Amino acid sequence: MASKTLIVLRHAKSSWQTAEADLRRPLSERGERDAVAAGRILAEYALDAVLASTATRVQQTWQGAVEGGAACSDVRVSELIYHAWPGELLSELHELDETVHTVLLIGHQPTLGDLITTLAKPSPLTAKIEAKFPTAGLAVLTYRGGWKTLDAGRATLQRFEIPRG
Repeated sequence: MASKTLIVLRHAKSSWQTAEADLRRPLSERGERDAVAAGRILAEYALDAVLASTATRVQQTWQGAVEGGAACSDVRVSELIYHAWPGELLSELHELDETVHTVLLIGHQPTLGDLITTLAKPSPLTAKIEAKFPTAGLAVLTYRGGWKTLDAGRATLQRFEIPRG
């Protein structure tokens, strides 16, 4: 069975200096720099698909990541990711085609941190994420098997980075 890679990226730092609704809050200047820094890390991976929230700060995080070198021709924007619970995100992952080997999920806390710590076997890295999964936090999980069988405690957390620009 082929190995799968799930990369989880929390949106970069958003601005609170706005009258926009939460869904429309843009990135702050630091967030823009951090998104580009995240892109430099993501450039190391051959992304088959990106699953991203509809939130402006998530869309801008992906745009910044592309500026930093990330690339993917299959970007799927979903309103579900904005409000999702970890189980709902897992259901989305279960629907991925098996030809997708590496997927990037960009969304929000606390859902992403909960998803990572649910899927990953306990380790010193998962303990760090349990303590805090900050803005622009990037986690790389690997899993041997099909997307449909990905479940609690079945993945290995290989990498946890906090890109800063």
